[in-house]
Amino acid sequence: MTKRLHTLTVGTVGPRIAFLHGLFGQGRNWNQIAKALAGQDGSAAQCLLIDLPDHGRSPWTAEFSFAAYADAVAATLRAAAPGETWTLVGHSLGGKTAMVLALLHPDIVDHLVVVDIAPKDYGSLERFQGYIDEMRALPLEEIESRADAEARFEEPNPGVKAFLLQNLRSDRSHGRTQWRWQANLELFATDAALGHDSRIAGWPKSVDDLPPYEGPVLWISGGDSPYVQPEDGDTMRRYFPLARQVTIKGAGHWVHTEAPEIIVEALRRVLARER
Repeated sequence: MTKRLHTLTVGTVGPRIAFLHGLFGQGRNWNQIAKALAGQDGSAAQCLLIDLPDHGRSPWTAEFSFAAYADAVAATLRAAAPGETWTLVGHSLGGKTAMVLALLHPDIVDHLVVVDIAPKDYGSLERFQGYIDEMRALPLEEIESRADAEARFEEPNPGVKAFLLQNLRSDRSHGRTQWRWQANLELFATDAALGHDSRIAGWPKSVDDLPPYEGPVLWISGGDSPYVQPEDGDTMRRYFPLARQVTIKGAGHWVHTEAPEIIVEALRRVLARER
């Protein structure tokens, strides 16, 4: 992957911290957290919100690979601040990418923060298949406005609906508006069709040959989320022996949107150690 990933910068001075989103997300999903960390004058932290490959405004890939995702993020971080190191935060898909990056490129990661995901195979993308089907079923050629798209989109959960529709973009061409998905739906659909061989739901075996990441790791999980189980602790510490787990009561998988104040405070403490 040669093209640079799309990024959004929040803050201009202070320790560097980069954020990676989950499946169907975009870097700006972390905007609220980044603004809080940067402070009103932007001098408390330098936050980089990254669109992962196949998401947002970043380039698409022909085949999914956590190693390729991690390499692309690492190249983006090196280009953004040559010779510098980062606190790296990742949620869900972004959390797996962040873990793989720390194992492959430990020299650029000062501190790793993994949010509600474990380094394991989750079986399949079955839980996301309905979302993929809903998005592919939307007749883009018939859409006249965003309101029209919202009315036609069949997802019943308003929060999920808004989250998925953030991927819908319009382009003005030859006097008419054309709608398209920024997320690489065909790639996700192909991966979902692999069932229990899904690479997105899986964990790359290639990292088993790498030495563990010896830097500090904050592992945050939602108390009401099924994504992190007690038995995952041994596996996590195999790759990240200094991992410290924090469980946020009452939070589900979307910890940073359900408990933003707690996440901000936790990240402030992490950044304070990097000063």
